Amino acid sequence: MKLKYTLIIATALAATSLPAADLKSNWETHCMKCHGPDGKGNTRMGKQSGVKDYTDPKVQAEMKDESALKIIKEGIVEKGKKKMDPYADKLSEQEMKELIAHMRSFGKKK
Repeated sequence: MKLKYTLIIATALAATSLPAADLKSNWETHCMKCHGPDGKGNTRMGKQSGVKDYTDPKVQAEMKDESALKIIKEGIVEKGKKKMDPYADKLSEQEMKELIAHMRSFGKKK
């Protein structure tokens, strides 16, 4: 009986740590090359693309979650040039919302 409870607790703990691991992996895989580890966009690709500094309170105030979700899903194309890939086929909507919450967290670190 004790082993059964241990397995249940271990499974529950593993399940609760998965979203954080997925978020970190998703940020590193899909976002960090432009937005940087700190959300400032101070990377070569970020500077070329003109990404926003998510630590800036003004940027945070202007950012709408619905718009951010649409951008993550559809990407950004300006003047016929792709500035950001779409991720609708790579990430679930829940993963995208977690990335938006992560972007929001950069505004709280200043």
